[in-house]
Amino acid sequence: MAVNSLLAEVGYEGVTFEEVARRAGASKATLYRRWKSKRDMVVAALKAGPARRDEPDEVNTGSLRGDLLALCRRLVQSMRSADGQTAMLLLQAGLEDPELCEEIERSVGPTGARLPKPVVQAAVSRGELPEGVDPFPFEEVAGAVILLRRLNGLEIDDHYLEALVDTVLIPALHATPCAEQSLPAGIFSGHPAAKPTHTITKDTP
Repeated sequence: MAVNSLLAEVGYEGVTFEEVARRAGASKATLYRRWKSKRDMVVAALKAGPARRDEPDEVNTGSLRGDLLALCRRLVQSMRSADGQTAMLLLQAGLEDPELCEEIERSVGPTGARLPKPVVQAAVSRGELPEGVDPFPFEEVAGAVILLRRLNGLEIDDHYLEALVDTVLIPALHATPCAEQSLPAGIFSGHPAAKPTHTITKDTP
């Protein structure tokens, strides 16, 4: 699709109705009748392409470990269906446009980059997690390491994902209720805190 190829070449900010219309051999008016905004157009392209899935959206394996593995496998699948550059560009777009992340999650279903509340609630009800768990470890670590391994051509098999879940993600989630301060949003949550702007002033003699 023209939108996906354009995303890979110029990034989210470079996608325009004009260029998509030119590549698709259609008029801008036709595109505007179908999509009200660029965000809607990009989400539709992802849903038809890299983010397309045939399995159910709900993640409910009956155990926290199984749910986390299912989410990680789903994220691996999404990243494998798109080239690494596109995955990076979409991450950047999500940081610049948090509503894009929200819309992708709503339209496509859980992408694996975020930890759905029902997964946490089910784990708490089964006694696998304590009350007050924060999704920060999963949303900060899982997507980042999987993307990094993908970009470097490293293997991401079940052995790796099981080690990630068992030795990093589950212990880290257990630790979050003990945090002395509220945890920041993970980078893959689409709501990381903006870097503060520091004003440098010269010391007066």
